[in-house]
Amino acid sequence: MPAMSDLPTAVLGLYAGGVAPLGGGRPSAIVKRALSGEVALSALGLAGDAQADRRLPGGPDKALHQFPSEHYPRLAQAFPAIGELLAPGSIGENMSSLGMTEATVCLGDVYSFGAARIQLTQPRSPCGKIDRRYDTDGLARYMQQHGCCGWYYRVLEGDRVRAGASLTLLEREHEALSLADFHATLREARPPLARLERLAGMEVLGAEWLKKLRNRLAW
Repeated sequence: MPAMSDLPTAVLGLYAGGVAPLGGGRPSAIVKRALSGEVALSALGLAGDAQADRRLPGGPDKALHQFPSEHYPRLAQAFPAIGELLAPGSIGENMSSLGMTEATVCLGDVYSFGAARIQLTQPRSPCGKIDRRYDTDGLARYMQQHGCCGWYYRVLEGDRVRAGASLTLLEREHEALSLADFHATLREARPPLARLERLAGMEVLGAEWLKKLRNRLAW
């Protein structure tokens, strides 16, 4: 578990977008625009942000998606043909940051975001729309394999937020699990049963992840 930090992290950018056809006409809201000034944040996310299907990529447990800007150079090195396209805000995130990665954040972490409070609920599960967004096969698979996917928050207390505001860690469980360790467990062919049991009991993950983990535990 990473040490709890009292140092705030600035949100470099906020992004929102509507639903539009993407690659073959399938609807998606992965293409977002940078927001300026203050914007309302509620239990369903940023005002003006849409999701093509709230049963899958959205809902209260996935109200905000944060993606570390540190990952973009890594992705550009692995996929040089689209390097110029891989810039903060382009992969469908709502928040861009510097100084927070899967190695430094934990499931269940509670942060202040300006006057709002948000809780980290789960990692993003990259899907085919990322490949369609950049017209590049294998990008989503690479992100999943290397655990550079970003993560989601639920909104515990909404308010008006803005780019440049600070994220400050308020609460972390004593034996919290980092997202890097979570990804490492998922990649193991046969992770220790006790670790799977622990994950399958982490209600913060939400129904979708709990179902996956409990099915794997039963198997």
